[in-house]
Amino acid sequence: MTSVEMTVDSNMNNMSNQKGAKGNADLERGKNRDSESGVPWGKIIVMILALAILVASCAVAWVFQDWQTSLIVLAILVVVYLFVFYWRWLYVAARTAKRDFTALFHYIKILSLSRRLTKSNSAIPDVFHSTVLKHPNKSCFLIEDEVWTFRQVEDFSLRVSAVLRAQGVKKGDVVAIMMNNCPEIPATWLGITRLGAVAPLINTNQTGNTLLHSINIAKCDIVIYGEEFDEAFREIKKDLNPSIKLFKYINRPLNTSSNAVLVAEAANDFTSMLESTQPPAWFKSEGDGFNGKLLYIYTSGTTGLPKAAVISSSRMVFMASGVHYLGGLNPKDIIYCPMPLYHSAGGCITMGQALIFGCTIVLRKKFSASAYFKDCIKYNATAAHYIGEMCRYILATPPSQTDRQHKVRVVYGNGMRQVIWPEFVKRFNIRRVAEFYGATEGNANIVNVDNKMGAIGFVSRIIPAVYPIAILKVDQETGEPIRNSKGLCQLAKPGEPGVFIGKINPKLASRAFLGYVDKEASEKKIVRNVFAHGDSAFISGDILVADELGYLYFRDRTGDTFRWRGENVSTTEVEAAISRVAEQRDAVVYGVEIPNTEGRAGMCGIVDLDDTLDLDKLNKAVAKDLPKYARPIFIRKMTSVDMTGTFKMRKVDLQKEGYDPNKVTDKLYYLDPKLDKYLPLGIEEYDKIISGQIRL
Repeated sequence: MTSVEMTVDSNMNNMSNQKGAKGNADLERGKNRDSESGVPWGKIIVMILALAILVASCAVAWVFQDWQTSLIVLAILVVVYLFVFYWRWLYVAARTAKRDFTALFHYIKILSLSRRLTKSNSAIPDVFHSTVLKHPNKSCFLIEDEVWTFRQVEDFSLRVSAVLRAQGVKKGDVVAIMMNNCPEIPATWLGITRLGAVAPLINTNQTGNTLLHSINIAKCDIVIYGEEFDEAFREIKKDLNPSIKLFKYINRPLNTSSNAVLVAEAANDFTSMLESTQPPAWFKSEGDGFNGKLLYIYTSGTTGLPKAAVISSSRMVFMASGVHYLGGLNPKDIIYCPMPLYHSAGGCITMGQALIFGCTIVLRKKFSASAYFKDCIKYNATAAHYIGEMCRYILATPPSQTDRQHKVRVVYGNGMRQVIWPEFVKRFNIRRVAEFYGATEGNANIVNVDNKMGAIGFVSRIIPAVYPIAILKVDQETGEPIRNSKGLCQLAKPGEPGVFIGKINPKLASRAFLGYVDKEASEKKIVRNVFAHGDSAFISGDILVADELGYLYFRDRTGDTFRWRGENVSTTEVEAAISRVAEQRDAVVYGVEIPNTEGRAGMCGIVDLDDTLDLDKLNKAVAKDLPKYARPIFIRKMTSVDMTGTFKMRKVDLQKEGYDPNKVTDKLYYLDPKLDKYLPLGIEEYDKIISGQIRL
């Protein structure tokens, strides 16, 4: 999981900041790993004196009374001692014990499943075969009016294996897939990976050089693409390595009858190849088993060209089972998935619910806000998946009588903004939101296990060593961990923003870090000498903040946070505030440079199709929600925001264009500090800002 876009509102930040220092000091009595000097000597002396008094009191009771009285005195004094020196820890333990031990119970289930599959060395196609044997005729995938049973999915995948074997595909080869959402995607990659080959899942929004880049970095031998991408492949064919085979899949019901007259549209007609090939008997995967490579999932490319992250069978099991057990799903669930299947959320986490656990998945070719809950009603969905800005778009649809007529018990995903969370739950009568967090290329996932509003998961305060994740102190501008005099990293305190890490243990499948196909890019995601010299961890690049009870909230990406007026500004927080007061319009925030001015000024691109955005009203409303340093200095009214296929907003080009009217055709405004008002920004105003005549 690349990276995710979530927020924690200013009220939570203020609460966390107020409680952070005091809560941490009390909680970590004598055990603060952030401190180089450990426990203060004064505190140690007091604790030793207290222990001495405790022992002396017991001795007096023993001498003048009896041993039973001595034990009673001991018990009373131990309780008093704990309350005096560890009362905050006891308070936190009382508040979080149920959460922590519930999560621990499910985590043991995840580890048990992982160990079982490690022992049998089962790849995902093998795991799926076990699922097929349990209920071959159960619906596996529903899409529009089509129904695919588990047996049909496996039969299709076996045909794929047979066709590709005839084409010479073997262990270690790379066969990519580029199709719009359909059951054939997982069925095809099951067939590919059964042969020991790896299946990159190419983003369907890619064209030209980006598509060419994705094919090349994965070192593809074959690409299977949907007929709807004919033009995209015609454009790049001349630049492709001639050894790469291109197969076109035409989406139609397979005509597999023995007397059918099969006419291939072209030599690369993959559908005709499938029709003319009988599925072989099932056979065990020929790859490297549970820890072997399965898929390549591409990062969203919000900050440049996509990178191919390596997904093994073990990684997919860990991701899917984490959401399944900790998110409250069960094998009887019918799960609605409008997610693109080339992304880890839809392609691994939700596909895993079917392939591993036997859930029924409802697919939709393309997300529609107005159809989201209507589809849930149509297919009797009991769970639904979301990502990014989906929930905001759904909430922006007009209220309807059908809003509460669905059977959805739980929604799960990542990226629901905290500011819309309560309204979404109330309007659509959602009992549970299982927000999760994890990077596609990473080795750690966290899940909101107890419906804590706004939280993306937690780190235990009473048994922190059980789940090997941590939040490190970090320089938010450079993204580099802050180290102590011994060269080791430091833990962030409650209320203090820090970077999320997952500790690496190559000997454990669940803790291994596979990274990207590009080893140099992988190395950049590893931080070494974390808590001991020689250890290592995956560093996410995402800034999180923990409250006193250990609940984690997304703050920002390290590259997105910028500094202005001596303060760190969270783009995610500003985007949420602006979107809320601007009727849930798309808003993207980024930092821009002003000559001879320290830091970066905030700039907000906001969608205003009909030119109805009232900037005076926006300015007054934002001033109530955000501190002065976080308010955008520049506004850019746009007709649309460039989004990735996973609903992340691209900022790179906007940041390059900045507030220069010579480069930007959209309407620009700047915040006049004297009038406290947004004024039009033309070439004359731009020149004055650059020269320093207008000081911001």
